[in-house]
Amino acid sequence: MRRNLPAALALVASLALAGPGASEARNSRWGETYIPNLPVTTQGGETLRFYDDLIRDKVVVISFIFTSCPDLCPLTTARLAEVRDMLGDAVGRDIFFISLTVDPEHDTPERMKAFADAFHAEGPGWRFVTGRPEDINLINRRFGDRSAERGLSDHRNEIVIGNGATGDWTRNSALGDLEEVVRDIRSMDPKRRDETRPAGQAGGIDQVHTLSQRPGEVLFRKLCSSCHTIGVGDRAGPDLRGVTGRRDAGWLTRFITNPPKARASGDPGLAAVAAGFPGVRMPRLGLTEDDAADLVA
Repeated sequence: MRRNLPAALALVASLALAGPGASEARNSRWGETYIPNLPVTTQGGETLRFYDDLIRDKVVVISFIFTSCPDLCPLTTARLAEVRDMLGDAVGRDIFFISLTVDPEHDTPERMKAFADAFHAEGPGWRFVTGRPEDINLINRRFGDRSAERGLSDHRNEIVIGNGATGDWTRNSALGDLEEVVRDIRSMDPKRRDETRPAGQAGGIDQVHTLSQRPGEVLFRKLCSSCHTIGVGDRAGPDLRGVTGRRDAGWLTRFITNPPKARASGDPGLAAVAAGFPGVRMPRLGLTEDDAADLVA
C-alpha cells in the first residue's frame, strides 16, 4: 500500500496543532464541529452516532481496515489485539478501539463481525464500524483517508489516537513498537501525560535484536507472532508447531511469499485451514524468498 507522504505530513502537522491548549474538544479543530456525528453500524448490528457515541469524552484508538484486505489490515488488527491485551481492563472502561471500514459498499455488519471474531475482538471496548458509503467515506476523509477516491490499496495504515474530551490527537503505527503505542494511548489521559519512556529504550518499527538471534526468529517475532504461535495454541491463525514436517520447504517458501497465489491453486490443505479460520487470510507481507527461507529454517 502506497502512502502520500506530503498529505501525511500535512495531516500530522494539523494533528500536532490540534494538540494541548484547548480545555474542551469543541475548542479544538478535532472536536465535535469537525468529526462527523453521522449514523454508523457496529459488527453487532447496533446503530450509533459516530461522534456522540464513539468519540465524545473517550480516549479512542482508530484503525482503518477492510475485510477483504490482502495486505496489512489483518496484521494491523492482530497487533492491535496485542495492544488491547497490554492495556488490560482499561479497554472498554477508559479506552475504546474503533476499526473503521474503508470499503463500506462491501463490508456489512456480518462481514465485520466475522473479521472481528477472527481476532477475538469481543466486548464493548472494540467496535468494528460500517455504514452508508457516503457517511463512512466522509468520516474517513476527516481522518485523512482518501481511499474512496484513490482506491483501497491507498488506504491509511496508521492508527489515530485521540481524546474526545480534550481534543488532543496523534498518530502512530501498530507495526512499530507496541509499548510505545501503549504509552501514546495512556498519555491521552492528562493525568498520565508526564510519563516518559524508560531510559535507554528505543522506539520505532525496528527494535534492537542481538546478532545471536537467527534472522528467521527476528522475522517471526516482528511479523508472525501476532497471529501464530509455535506450540502454544491457535491465535488469529493456526499454531505452526510441526509445520515443516507437514510441508516441504519449497512449498512453505512459495506460500509465505505469495499467499493469494497459493490459495488460488486449490490446495486442499489450505482450504481446510481457511475453513478453520474463516474471518481472516494470511496477507502479503512483501517478503522475499530469502526472508521466507529464513523463516522456514
